[in-house]
Amino acid sequence: MIQPDKIIVADDHPLFRQALLETLKTRMPSSAWYQAETVEQLNEVLQAQQDADLLLLDLNIPGAHGFNTLIYARNHYPQIPVVVVSAYEDNETIARAMEFGASGFVPKSTPVEDIFLAIQTVLSGELWTPQGFKSPAAEHCDIAVRVASLTQQQHKILMMFAQGLQNKQIAYDLDVTEATIKAHATAIFKKLNVRNRTQAVIAIGQLDLAEQNLS
Repeated sequence: MIQPDKIIVADDHPLFRQALLETLKTRMPSSAWYQAETVEQLNEVLQAQQDADLLLLDLNIPGAHGFNTLIYARNHYPQIPVVVVSAYEDNETIARAMEFGASGFVPKSTPVEDIFLAIQTVLSGELWTPQGFKSPAAEHCDIAVRVASLTQQQHKILMMFAQGLQNKQIAYDLDVTEATIKAHATAIFKKLNVRNRTQAVIAIGQLDLAEQNLS
């Protein structure tokens, strides 16, 4: 049994997160666990714990914007394998998550014993997908490659564009000048091959999750 030193859990549902942690801690008692409920918190934890052994990521944590956070984490912290733990369990979502760099995909309906097995499988260097999953032919996603090329600051600003924040508010929140934000915006538009922030938000919308009834 592999006993990792550090595991990050990014999920905004406290009941699920606590139940998962309590169960996994009994199986991996020597591991240190770090939690994040939003993308902002996750970025802080990733920055501070760059030697983490694994990230358990919910695709729907606040600020995630579909697969963008997965792509960001894999691009900026490639040394940390990611297991997506999600309420989505359709074939397309699983396939896209694996295409965008996840090492495993675990539906939240999965028994805890199987979640533990998935974690152990990924920690041993292998991939994990749900039983019955059939991988379609891989399709190149140009926008995913372009988003992955953004710097950490550019990605943060792009996500703030998606929230509808204007340059003045973004500059205030990041403690920089509006001119700096405009310069970053120009670089972002060039990398995404778009002309303005509206087109940029539409472009990353291609990475959103399909609408489903998850109740």
